[in-house]
Amino acid sequence: MEPVAPNTANSIDIEVVDVTRENDNNGEVAEGKIKGGWKTAYILLVNQALATLAFFGVGVNLVLFLTRVLRQDSADAANAVSMWTGTVYIFSLLGAFLSDSYWGRYLTCTIFQLFFVLGLGLLSLTSWLFLIKPIGCGDEHTICMEPTSWGVRLFYMSIYMVAFGYGGHQPTLATFGADQFDDKTIKNNNSREAFFSYFYFALNVGSLFSNTVLVYYEDSGMWTMGFGVSLVSAVVALISFLAGHRRYRYVQACGNPIIRVIQVFVATARKWKVRPAKGGQLYEVDGFESAIKGSRKIKYTKEFRFMDKAATLTKQGSEPENPWRLCTVTQVEEAKCVLRMIPVWLCTIIYSVVFTQMASLFVEQGDVMNNEIGKFHLPAATMSVFDIFSVLLCTGLYRNILVPLAGKLSGNPKGLSELQRMGVGLIIGMLAMFAAGVTEFERLRRVTPGEKASSLSIFCQIPQYVLVGASEVFMYVGQLEFFNGQAPDGIKSFGSSLCMASISFGNYFSSIMVKLVMVMTARDGEPGWIPNNLNVGHMDRFFFLIGALTALDLVLYVFCARWYKGYEVDETEDIERLEDNETINRV
Repeated sequence: MEPVAPNTANSIDIEVVDVTRENDNNGEVAEGKIKGGWKTAYILLVNQALATLAFFGVGVNLVLFLTRVLRQDSADAANAVSMWTGTVYIFSLLGAFLSDSYWGRYLTCTIFQLFFVLGLGLLSLTSWLFLIKPIGCGDEHTICMEPTSWGVRLFYMSIYMVAFGYGGHQPTLATFGADQFDDKTIKNNNSREAFFSYFYFALNVGSLFSNTVLVYYEDSGMWTMGFGVSLVSAVVALISFLAGHRRYRYVQACGNPIIRVIQVFVATARKWKVRPAKGGQLYEVDGFESAIKGSRKIKYTKEFRFMDKAATLTKQGSEPENPWRLCTVTQVEEAKCVLRMIPVWLCTIIYSVVFTQMASLFVEQGDVMNNEIGKFHLPAATMSVFDIFSVLLCTGLYRNILVPLAGKLSGNPKGLSELQRMGVGLIIGMLAMFAAGVTEFERLRRVTPGEKASSLSIFCQIPQYVLVGASEVFMYVGQLEFFNGQAPDGIKSFGSSLCMASISFGNYFSSIMVKLVMVMTARDGEPGWIPNNLNVGHMDRFFFLIGALTALDLVLYVFCARWYKGYEVDETEDIERLEDNETINRV
């Protein structure tokens, strides 16, 4: 079949769910008060800090809780933490889908935070009533009683409720914060970009308390108190979030993006033998708005030209009423945007394998090092405070020194592009793994037979934690800005969730790697690289392996980053609308 000239008189009936706007995108004024802006963004940053404090109050010492209280082996505990952390961030995809499609950002954040609070409450009760027996057990000296099967079931139910709540809430909150700034002005665009840096800054401020005070009490056997503090923090976070509901700037949900993307591929398949029309002849609706409610029109791009068949009109006059046969240019470009982002996203998964080692193997490594400072016993998980300080310091240095300097040298006001920053993050993450491998190699050299801990000071872990923290500023902040900025209006939360999903798949991949390494290296009487007694293993080789894989991934990432091209919003009709408004105002 041959394409025919476009008929833009008809529009595709795409099912959407509207979220009531309390203010429009331009004026943002209702009831005499300005909606959105930094005042509401600060509320969301406080919410992020408190919620993160609560989350890391559970996660930072989870590997030691599993080994000391539930009596799991080191490899099993590391895998359990990786699986749990992966599940946390896989729920981010669910939260993004619900917020983009049906509930909107505000309602999605509220519902998932309720589950977060309920999970922490159940965790506090379970540890108190069933697991911490006798009271104060689970430190380095007092052994807990064998846990009951009922207590273990409730424990896993509670931590996965925590995973569900925090995972679904975090990426949606990031996008909701960006929504507080209308991106039609350069000033607000800069504010949106700055918000993501401050968002990650708030995340680390929240985790600072968990990684210092809470981790000390939990390491001393006061697990229930630690979980209780996390519960209180989550409750305060929820209350503060709800208190700002009258001042938030709301953006309507845009309907089911999965259905829209599937429609493009179905329409393309049905017209496989049709020659795609040229860009100017493809189908698009008339008017200022696209057929996707709440989403601006997107300019046509030449990549993935085979998908243009979905927007190519044929002689069948009934096509415009059937989105499974004919899609608009904006809908096709939305699907193209998803395809462009996937290769870049896949290259970030290996970095998340690097990142997840802090919550598992770094802690186990520190637990068998010399962590005595006089008479004070330093909990191994406390070392992650150097990661936090590194993030806080590097965030300030990046925004105040590196961006202006790089901007002058490159002519780019952003300093480095998001893709360049992510590449730098991969390089620093690779160096962090090699540093961890060297530390473990030196730790094994200083092991005294019959002793649990090596004589090597735990402070030798500082370089690997600092390097991971520096890499986070480049990689994760860059990811948040990149995927949110490159995602069209209808899938903004999906873009933010890709960053969290990267962490999720990185944890799953790390768990698979540990299992494969243990199977392949535990032969001929050898205990394997990561045995229960790390002093007879070779965890250094595992760190070097991750570093080598990161180096290979970096090469692939460079090719993907050079290939990537972003989308552009069609602002022609917006300009015409502004001109019309100015004419009306003159009259």
